[in-house]
Amino acid sequence: MSIIIKPIISEKATYLTDLRGQYSFLVDTKANKIQIKNAVEEAYGVKVADVKTMIYAPKVSSKFTKKGLRVGKTNKLKKAVIHLQAGEVIDVFAV
Repeated sequence: MSIIIKPIISEKATYLTDLRGQYSFLVDTKANKIQIKNAVEEAYGVKVADVKTMIYAPKVSSKFTKKGLRVGKTNKLKKAVIHLQAGEVIDVFAV
């Protein structure tokens, strides 16, 4: 199983990339910072300076229907913000 699930493409992620050279990825929830750093370096061929991670808890929602109360939840997510060394660039749109 791959550690990097997908890059995050949003307004905030693009802003961080353009301004600070930081890239955002959704990663496996059980991966640590060292594994994430090694996976990014292998996948994109760049040198990683810093890795910051954050875990998003699952969101629980409930609604009333004809059959009663229905409760659902989303999956737990882990996001990694990668800061590259000076002069390094990742092209996330390349195939």
